[in-house]
This record gives sequence, structure tokens and C-alpha cells, in this order.
Amino acid sequence: MIELSTQMVIYLVTAAGILLLLLIVSLLSRPRVFTQYLEAMTGIKLSARDVARVYKQRGKAGVRDMFLELIIREDLKSGTRITPDSAPDTELLVPEPKR
Repeated sequence: MIELSTQMVIYLVTAAGILLLLLIVSLLSRPRVFTQYLEAMTGIKLSARDVARVYKQRGKAGVRDMFLELIIREDLKSGTRITPDSAPDTELLVPEPKR
């Protein structure tokens, strides 16, 4: 068996403590990172507390559903309203005529 000096044991315990602290901080900062990413990608501002609350109540799928609902709601605000009576948008379906 390897014998370690007292000083080496203290270094190893300190290093393990620092790694554990980093792990805890990274786990606790996930909601904040998610909200920053969401705001950067979509412009939707959301509270990190709301994300943490939804994750605690409904898990990963609940956060995904909340994200999709926010994206749809934001899209409906900015875009034109499409109903069954509106004219079809064929711009992407029909190729442009050749000149």
C-alpha cells in the first residue's frame, strides 16, 4: 500500500473539496445558464427561479414543455396569424420562374 505524508493527504482532501464545490456550483447554476441561453437565442427573458421551480415539479420534460410553449407564444406575437381561411403561402413551395 502507498503511504502518503500528512501534507499530501491535506493537498488531496483540499483538491477533492474544491472539485466538489465546483460540481455543486455548476449544478446550481443550470437554471441561470439556461435562461441566459434562452434570452440570447430567442430574446425571451425568463427567471432562473421559474426554471428551477418547473424542473423541481415536472423534471426535464416540464422545462422542455415550458420552453416550447414560450417559443410558440413569442412566435404568435411577432408573426402573422394563420387561420384555415387564410391564403396558402406558396412562396417556398413553388419555384420562382426562370428569367
